Amino acid sequence: MIRHSDHFHGSDLELIEKIYGIKKEDIVSFSANVNPLGISPKLKQTLAERIDAIMSYPDREYSSLRKRIAEYVRIDMDSIIVGNGSTELISLFIQIKRPKKALIIGPTYSEYEREVSLGGGQARYYRLKEENKFTLDINELEEELTEDTDLLVICNPNNPTSTAISRNDMRKILDICKQKGIFVMVDETYVEFAEDVLKVTSIPLTVYYNNIIILRGISKFFAAPGLRLGYAICGNADLLKEINQRKNPWTINSLAAIAGEIMFTDENYIKETRSLIASERSRVCRLLDDMKNVQYYTPTANFVLVKILREDISSMDVFEAAIKKGMMIRDCSTFPFLNNKFIRFCFMTPELNDALLEVLRQLLG
Repeated sequence: MIRHSDHFHGSDLELIEKIYGIKKEDIVSFSANVNPLGISPKLKQTLAERIDAIMSYPDREYSSLRKRIAEYVRIDMDSIIVGNGSTELISLFIQIKRPKKALIIGPTYSEYEREVSLGGGQARYYRLKEENKFTLDINELEEELTEDTDLLVICNPNNPTSTAISRNDMRKILDICKQKGIFVMVDETYVEFAEDVLKVTSIPLTVYYNNIIILRGISKFFAAPGLRLGYAICGNADLLKEINQRKNPWTINSLAAIAGEIMFTDENYIKETRSLIASERSRVCRLLDDMKNVQYYTPTANFVLVKILREDISSMDVFEAAIKKGMMIRDCSTFPFLNNKFIRFCFMTPELNDALLEVLRQLLG
């Protein structure tokens, strides 16, 4: 097996194929954190019937899609803006706010720091401590929110730690930030996988606070990263107007807009997904409890962060042992504050989860 020093994203299957000689079709990605049920059955059954939609431009306001999203997240549609994936909306938001100094709660997704830097700002991290099981200490955070900070970035639930901030604690954070003139950007990509979504999501807070924007998408929960459909929720009408003015028209194609309308109404699929993830999250954690030489941190989302306790085994060793069996996990050594003892994997079907856990047992002893 070729030892490779790169660290792979969940979408890097072509690169994996090239380096390891494994066909990408044969790789099960535990790294991408995508719903193991695949796309919505309702979407599969009905999208083809709407193919003629590509003969027309989509509605510039995406009114029908925004109305459907509003019903799904239980908020007024005027508070919703859609974009070509949440990445586009993050970029537009940063371009408009142009934060000079941002504080990012980490370890977390690197795109936040990149966007702040591209906008000419500086980013620093508030470190989630391993000794606190990567949970947030609000009092410590308040001390880090200095007067020259103008943006706080939070992934909730957080990637890769799978820890979450409750809505009650988020309200405290917003109060602190409001007093200090700090805007808060919350990425809720994984919140729909949480056991109690309403306890975690900050969407209801947008009615009361104008210093928060929440980002979501369909890549993970709805298993449709290729559609590039994202949306943001914000109660600040002036900010939404600025984003709309800056945003190019028709950034979402007609089929993606229709697909969004369909999938948000597939209630059976949504319930089945949450049931599967909740069941496997509990079961996998019980099995990890019985496993030697590993430690995990209680997950909220559809993935778990695991620490390797054996000194002679690294995260790359685990990655390569898994890829030999056609399973791709995430080596977390490139995340801020983590090292080559941390891995992350998402919850798949019971059979696939058992296969991955067997690899860990055989390698770690």
